[in-house]
Amino acid sequence: MSTLPVARRSQWPVWLCWLAMVLDGFDLVVLGTVIPTLIKTHELGFDAVGATYAATISLVGVGIGALFIAPLSDRLGRRRLLVACVAWFSLFTIAVAFAPNVAVFGIFRLLAGLGLGACLPAALAYMNDYAPAGTAGKSTTRTMTGYHVGAVATAFLAILVVPDWRIMFVVGGLAGFALVPLLWFRLPETLPPAHATVSAETAAATAPNGAPAKTTRQASFRDLIRKPYPFVALGIAVASFMGLLLVYGLNTWLPQLMASAGYTVSAGLVLLLVLNVGAVVGLVVAGILADKHGTKKIVLLWFGLSAAFLAVLSIKVQSELLLNAAVFVTGVFVFSSQVLVYAWVSQLFPARLRGTALGFAAGVGRFGAITGPAVTGTLVAAGIAYPWGFYVFAAAAVLAVAALVAVPHAIAAAPGREPAVEHS
Repeated sequence: MSTLPVARRSQWPVWLCWLAMVLDGFDLVVLGTVIPTLIKTHELGFDAVGATYAATISLVGVGIGALFIAPLSDRLGRRRLLVACVAWFSLFTIAVAFAPNVAVFGIFRLLAGLGLGACLPAALAYMNDYAPAGTAGKSTTRTMTGYHVGAVATAFLAILVVPDWRIMFVVGGLAGFALVPLLWFRLPETLPPAHATVSAETAAATAPNGAPAKTTRQASFRDLIRKPYPFVALGIAVASFMGLLLVYGLNTWLPQLMASAGYTVSAGLVLLLVLNVGAVVGLVVAGILADKHGTKKIVLLWFGLSAAFLAVLSIKVQSELLLNAAVFVTGVFVFSSQVLVYAWVSQLFPARLRGTALGFAAGVGRFGAITGPAVTGTLVAAGIAYPWGFYVFAAAAVLAVAALVAVPHAIAAAPGREPAVEHS
């Protein structure tokens, strides 16, 4: 439900949050676009082990940012956190281009990840505060199309400039710095200031019925282990883990997986672009269907179809047209599956917990994001990435379905607590 009156809404926040996700989408695929070149040339000392280290430590930073920085949006406000995060990760993204070796490359990626990890939950929480009631699915998936538009643009840029990999990080960082002033001057805050909460409590204390005011606590992860949230949080955590394992595993290693299958590096980059074009289409369709038929039904269907098409990719395809079609359809389902998890989280949890719950989902999910590239990197180093990488991905999608089956359509509030917004 929106926390802003209709009169205060404009299109600036919609586009600015979308652009913030474009920058996050850059980070999603940038390593995947440069890893084959870095491994081939051994520049900075890169090999398969070094690439796995860089991919893993990047996601450690993103996970820390999602878990421990994103919840600050519930306390300090979405706007200030978004501005700070974009400025922070832009600085360290540019720094990556000047790294002298693999170790420093990884440290800069870790530091950039802190801002990137908090950016996504804060932007999605902002949009769910801002959007009209009943449009959580479309608002979330529409915002996240920016994530994959950014990924597509990055893959396209890589086709143009790789093997000059440093340009990738300079362009990404400069784009972030260009967005910062727009966020600062054009993004209104969606959460009421802290004194508004105090005033509300004071009013309740002096109400005619004389009922004592209930203390409104700062949102924290402890809220997620209190009724009625623990089992919901567990199911969401498992699904996010598996969903981001798929997203990052595929985007980091798809070009290398295809190279292992005998395709050229340039073909692998094209397939990475096709995968993310499919993701944009899938997000638009998924949001519409989720608002119409219920998020739970659509997210279960989407993860199930992801498993099927990932299994299909384990089969060597001779036809370039069929291969591109298979990768496109896989992208339609895989990436919007994880975004539907975010949309569901936004619906299940009340506004005061929204940033914390999204940070939890994204943060725990980042452990899956770490696992995906790490496991796939291990398979690459062992020479068995194709087809076993796709078998691992298909199994992850099946486990996500199993975890989400037990999550309810909506949460009934425990006695004395605020109810979650009802959604079918």
